[in-house]
Amino acid sequence: MTVKPKKILKFIGGAIVFLTLPSLLFFAFMYFKYNEDLPTGTQGETADALATRMLNVLNHDAYKATDYIEFTFKNRHHYKWNKSENTCEVFWKNNKVNLDLSNNQNSKVFVNETEYTDSEKSDYIKKAVDYFNNDTFWLVAPYKVFDPGVERRLVKTENGNHALLVTYTSGGSTPGDSYLWHLDDNGKPKSFQMWVDILPIDGLEASWSDWTTTSTGAELPTFHKFLFLGLEIEDIKTEHL
Repeated sequence: MTVKPKKILKFIGGAIVFLTLPSLLFFAFMYFKYNEDLPTGTQGETADALATRMLNVLNHDAYKATDYIEFTFKNRHHYKWNKSENTCEVFWKNNKVNLDLSNNQNSKVFVNETEYTDSEKSDYIKKAVDYFNNDTFWLVAPYKVFDPGVERRLVKTENGNHALLVTYTSGGSTPGDSYLWHLDDNGKPKSFQMWVDILPIDGLEASWSDWTTTSTGAELPTFHKFLFLGLEIEDIKTEHL
């Protein structure tokens, strides 16, 4: 029996609708449930004071004095970050990149433990930089609120609490992203909302509640709850070199 072209097109069209309609409906539900406009806030001493309070409760001095941090993100990427030398060994699959964070082009790439020097070397370096920027942000973001190019604003939430809006105007892989930090009564982060290019819905919230005190005294998270996902941060080690 010969199948007519019209029937084939009709079948393909029906399959596309069947597969995409639930996704579109789910996205629409998520968008109307969670999407929020970026809040406005006030820059100045009060915002800086709230940021400083957050840093103090996290023992910022201990973090600054920490020379080395090792961790695994989502059981996929492993890092040996030498903060004092501004370098990091980034591992994923059978790849390793020895990142020079001061000058990325000085980085070395290894595939299956053999140094890789082909023309695609820069692609591996870029991927390692993007992984590093994303994954270390989920580890140390609170400590970056006074980085160069960062704007801080005090925001009063609907429940009357004060929150800290942080906007990164430069640096990283996605400059322009904003985060609204929600703090507990002691000033410790418990979650943040995100207005970032990589997400199609504005204002999505992730937890910052599973903290551990490391051997150097710095406070670092071990888990984030983000919608239906869990972002695990394991094998954390810190050292003074």
